[in-house]
Amino acid sequence: MSSEPPRRRYDSLRRTLQAQATSVEIAQAARRLFVTQGWAATTVREVAREAGVSVPTVYSAYGNKTGLVQAVVDAADLSADAPRMLAELEAAVGDPPRQLAAMAGYDRRLFERAADVIALVREAARTEPDLATTYLDARRRADDTRIQVFTSWPDCTLREDLATSVDIYAALCTIDVFTTLTAERGWSPDRVETWWTTTLSRELLA
Repeated sequence: MSSEPPRRRYDSLRRTLQAQATSVEIAQAARRLFVTQGWAATTVREVAREAGVSVPTVYSAYGNKTGLVQAVVDAADLSADAPRMLAELEAAVGDPPRQLAAMAGYDRRLFERAADVIALVREAARTEPDLATTYLDARRRADDTRIQVFTSWPDCTLREDLATSVDIYAALCTIDVFTTLTAERGWSPDRVETWWTTTLSRELLA
């Protein structure tokens, strides 16, 4: 029997968990500062101070400020519960309206929980090439999901060709539409999601 003390035996796991917790703290601090101060006005030093860590720790975790933004974007994506969408898509194979509802539900959660991040990245992308790439990559990933779902359906399911169908979806389910209806028109997120689901089925399905 090993005589190694339990504390030493789990030191590696403890260090891993501590590193993960530190990364989360850094990403949360970056989100707060990026949203309140803007991308350009926020420095890595300020993020480190907000997170209670050293500047080298931030660089070690994320590389640079662009890496921090990518971490914030990834965290926003996770907040929308992509695994839930995947499970709902798989449970609704052969049922296009239900699959459209699953995707609309994911978009609603993303815009409801991370609208500030999306606005931040889109605005910063106007002047920062690296962030423009981050924003466009996120848009492409969203399109890729729709393409995978649409191409899994039998022929003649879509009212329009594939490219047009993807465009229609992208035009309807946007952060701008969500914000206009919830912030300006007083709609609840539930109502937006229901309207999206109904409208997508009407516009996309033959």
